[in-house]
Order: sequence, then C-alpha cells, then structure tokens
Amino acid sequence: MVEHDYPARGMSLETLPGDMMAQSFRADDELVRRVVAGETECFEDLMLRHRNHVRRIVGNHVPHDRVAEVAQEIFVKAYTGLGTYRFEEPFPHWLATIAVRSCYDFWRTQQAADLPVSALTADHQRWIDRVMAARSDENFAEQARRQEASEVLQWALGRLSPENRLVVTLVHLDGHSIREAAALLGWSMINVKVRAHRARRALRNILEELETR
Repeated sequence: MVEHDYPARGMSLETLPGDMMAQSFRADDELVRRVVAGETECFEDLMLRHRNHVRRIVGNHVPHDRVAEVAQEIFVKAYTGLGTYRFEEPFPHWLATIAVRSCYDFWRTQQAADLPVSALTADHQRWIDRVMAARSDENFAEQARRQEASEVLQWALGRLSPENRLVVTLVHLDGHSIREAAALLGWSMINVKVRAHRARRALRNILEELETR
C-alpha cells in the first residue's frame, strides 16, 4: 500500500511525473473496482492514499477545528457514492468535487461569527487599506494570503453567501481557473465567472464598510 501526498489544488496533479501519475490513477481505479465488488476493506487504502489531498482542500475552506470532521464526512459520501464513479476522470478529481461541495454544505449550515471592531489591530487595519488599494486579482490574492489577513478575512468571508464565499476562495484566493472552479462546483463557466466577479466586489464592499467604522 502506497500513500500519496497530492498537491493542495484539487485539479492540479501535473507536478507528479507522468508515469507515476498514470500508475497512481490505475491503482486508484483498481481499488475502487475491488470496493464496489465487495472488498469493502480496500476503501481504507483509498482513504490513506487521499487523506492529505482531502484535508488540504478542506483546510482552505473551513475552520481549522472542523477540518477532521468535514474530511470524515467527505469520505463517508465518497464511500456511499462510489458506485457512481465512472472512471472517466482521475479518482482524486472526483474526490475533490465531493470535498468542495461538502465545504459548501458546511457553510450553508453555519452562522457568521462576529469579530468586534475593537478587536482589530493596527496590522489588521493596514491590511484592509492594502486590500482596498489592490486593483488586480493578483494583487488582491497576494494581500489575502498575508498573515495578518486571516482573522479579518474570515470575518468578512463569513458575511458572504455560501456560494459567494466558495467562489471567491476558489478563484481569488486558491488561484483556480474559472474552468477548474466550474468543474469542482458542477456549475457552468459563465455562472462561475459572473459570481466570482460579484463575490469579490461584495467582499470589497464588506471590507470598505469595516474600514469606515
């Protein structure tokens, strides 16, 4: 049994050498066939091979203390839905779609946590100023990855709808292309492109309101 440590981005496995990637995908498909045929104990091998892949995706979208819980739910969904896997795409991609949509389901059931304005530090305020000055997607994403961004960014993201939160995280923060985000979400590319633009604008409006308090 081999456990692979896949890259963080659900759709970007190209960093693996081609022969290793093909071999890994074939091993995944063989395990899936064995599980579906009744060798249910083989699903543990699939979990071990892909747990880091799933945890990284989940870690980008839900609070740290909920990652293990959501990851476990994803593997339960994968197990119960394994019969629907058609071998038309690599198993890690199929699993990534379940992971991303599970993160969406997570935020549909959550209420936004409140961050008192008095809790904002000078570093937080300077970060907000830089974000408001960022004009391009690249500059926006760069500022959002700064250390001082974490708390205030999560506060702002919590005020977006679950759909907007997921899209702005996938496209503007994680760096997925519109095509990749559409594949992960099961949405049309036009829908993702329009919502990504609106979501970023909504996030900027939230930060602007916070800046003026």
